[in-house]
Amino acid sequence: MKIGVLAVQGDFEAHRAMLGSLAVESFEIRALADLEGLDAVVLPGGESTTQLKFLQEEGLFHPLRKFAQEDGAIFGTCAGAILLATEVLNPPQDSLALMDMTVLRNGYGRQLSSEVRFGHCTLKPAPLEMVFIRAPIIERVGPGIEILAEDAGRPVLVRQGRLLAATFHPELTFDSTVYTFFLGLIGERVRA
Repeated sequence: MKIGVLAVQGDFEAHRAMLGSLAVESFEIRALADLEGLDAVVLPGGESTTQLKFLQEEGLFHPLRKFAQEDGAIFGTCAGAILLATEVLNPPQDSLALMDMTVLRNGYGRQLSSEVRFGHCTLKPAPLEMVFIRAPIIERVGPGIEILAEDAGRPVLVRQGRLLAATFHPELTFDSTVYTFFLGLIGERVRA
């Protein structure tokens, strides 16, 4: 299993550390050649506008879309979730437009509004720890989206096929539930 983590800015090292704790090797994506042979891609938190500009300038934008359309697994957290959405608001911006959802940037407020919450998740019986840092809000999901976790009645972890998006940062906790689920999605592709 070969997983690449977009290593432009944001918390990409925390994702790699979490994957390493699960005995999964990951690789940094900084150039088009880094996409070769990947089974999955992680789009970390950070600034979605900065990451989008990087993807466009380095020629990764269309290859990532093609990767997803060819059934590649992608996990986007926070800014990564914004990049996956078909519609981005506050303000509007382009995206990879891969998941049928509308996302409101910085929906939870400024950095000072960041907090840790616990909420219902279909992946485990106990509440899931969720770290929100200037998190986006998923305002709308299409019929093909499965809601896996909610906070205050809003979806915060969603799946569409082999695409997974979280508005929070599971890489900043010790709970590997979300990653274990994502590895299962990748495994489906590897076995196919």
